[in-house]
Amino acid sequence: MKSTETAQLQTYLQSKFDNDNIRLMRRPKANDSVEVMLGDEFIGVLYKDEDEGEISYQFHMAILEEDLTT
Repeated sequence: MKSTETAQLQTYLQSKFDNDNIRLMRRPKANDSVEVMLGDEFIGVLYKDEDEGEISYQFHMAILEEDLTT
C-alpha cells in the first residue's frame, strides 16, 4: 500500500473507533497489507483487495481464548 493510502486508512480507523492510539505499520515483505497496532500492541492485519477495478479493505483480528480471561 502507498503511504498516502495508509495514512487515510489510519485516520479513518482512528475516527471510526474514536481512538488516536490506532496506528498502521508497513509489513516488511507484504505490499498488500499493513499491521494494525493499538499503542504498542499488535491487534490485527488490514488487507487491500483489488477485484475487477474495485478496491476494498479487510481488517482481520484474531482473539485468543486466553485473552478473554481477566
